[in-house]
Amino acid sequence: MDELVQHISSTTGVDPAVSRSAVAIILKFLLIEASGTEAQELVDKITGASEAIANAPDIAGGGVMGVFSSLRSAGLGIGELQSVAGELLSYANTQLGEAEVRDMLASVPGLSQFI
Repeated sequence: MDELVQHISSTTGVDPAVSRSAVAIILKFLLIEASGTEAQELVDKITGASEAIANAPDIAGGGVMGVFSSLRSAGLGIGELQSVAGELLSYANTQLGEAEVRDMLASVPGLSQFI
């Protein structure tokens, strides 16, 4: 998790603590909302992710709008949110494969209108 957060922070310019919170919130959201096993497989490949997710705040209200609200509350602006999510998805592609990530994202209700 530390290496991923450092990469995201250095690439996006987002504070490392905010990046860590954002990654944990996004992963937590995917574990809740995505069908299939890809989200858990991704979490399993990131050392320290399970602990970060356990300490992440609850998703405000649930669903896509809930995760958006939670990420904004964590300190991300809209541009930063897109940058952090994009870097995390790029990382996921290298860990799981593009087809698996595409399937995972497609399984989340309402997400397709935002990505």
